[in-house]
Amino acid sequence: MDANLTGNLSPDDPELSPVTRAMVALRGQVLDAWMAEVRRAVPQAKELSLPILANTLPAYFDTLAALLTPQHPARIVSDLGTVASEHGGERARLTLYDATAVIHEMQIFRDVLFRELERHGVVLEGEQRAMLSSYIDATIRESANAFTVVQAALREQFVAAMAHDLRTPLSTAQMAAEMIAHTSGDANVRRYVEKIVASTQRIDGMTRELLDRIAFSKTGPVRLTIQEVDLVTLAREVAQAAEVAHAVELSVEAGQVRGWWCAEALRRAIENLVNNAIKYGAPDAPVRITVSTTQERVQVLVHNRGAPIAPEDSEGIFQLYRRAGNQGLGEGWGVGLPYVRRIAEAHGGSVMMSSSEDDGTVFVIDLPMDARPFAGAPTAA
Repeated sequence: MDANLTGNLSPDDPELSPVTRAMVALRGQVLDAWMAEVRRAVPQAKELSLPILANTLPAYFDTLAALLTPQHPARIVSDLGTVASEHGGERARLTLYDATAVIHEMQIFRDVLFRELERHGVVLEGEQRAMLSSYIDATIRESANAFTVVQAALREQFVAAMAHDLRTPLSTAQMAAEMIAHTSGDANVRRYVEKIVASTQRIDGMTRELLDRIAFSKTGPVRLTIQEVDLVTLAREVAQAAEVAHAVELSVEAGQVRGWWCAEALRRAIENLVNNAIKYGAPDAPVRITVSTTQERVQVLVHNRGAPIAPEDSEGIFQLYRRAGNQGLGEGWGVGLPYVRRIAEAHGGSVMMSSSEDDGTVFVIDLPMDARPFAGAPTAA
């Protein structure tokens, strides 16, 4: 059921319950109705382009629907939290939303979902409706929390940039004051200059301390060279190169998926995911790469079998120089997954992860089809 993370569950999948299949069949109508209502009711959403407004909602919708299938995989619940968090993070990085707008649009989603299901004759039992309402409420909190966390990270980056830029005019002012002290014979002037120099030195010391406290200032901006790319060809090249070391299966929904991205950055991001899948996955099971599309967005999914990533490690693996602790690795230097997240976010997208003993581990890079308007977008990773 990995397709839930890409928003590509099939209404014909026999493993899904009838109510899940009925709900998935209405995905397009529900999301269109939701977007129309959000544009009307949320001022910050009026001018958003379709891929940014749609965001991770196809995956969110499908994961909610999967909850209505009895004996659904246990990971589905954590998947829902992951998708909701990425939704909030994207809103912080790519829109003018505030936390109230994030909460409001998710409340609209809940109302529109039940209205459209009823309008199309999809009958929910009382327990099913209560369960969906409960999970939507929980994920509203997760989206709002992620929005707040990412917004705080972006504020730190802004402060770091300002502190860094302040040091140049401070240095110039200090040098100019010292020149005045050397060339002036007026004792009062020299006394005032000493105060200026002492003050600029204090400010410089405070800015250096501030920079030392903000780790984000050391990562630097993501520089992308955007061009038209066939993502299927790129994924096939990565798969063929990796097949030297391990079996890799490529699944695509079309012969080509053309869009505007940074080819080299995406190649490296996919290579990182595939190499991790080979390194930490089961040696006798192939790694699977899937390329799919939703509303003006594209998804690259990389799946492997093997020991799962523990829930407590699910966010830590995206932090610079950390690795998951449940795979016998301990702490170590690692930049692969943080790099993947930064590249996805710099394209105006997200990266999501799901892992369980039964289903293996899945990473999904979810991007707008045309990243040109979002190139170099703020990244929290």
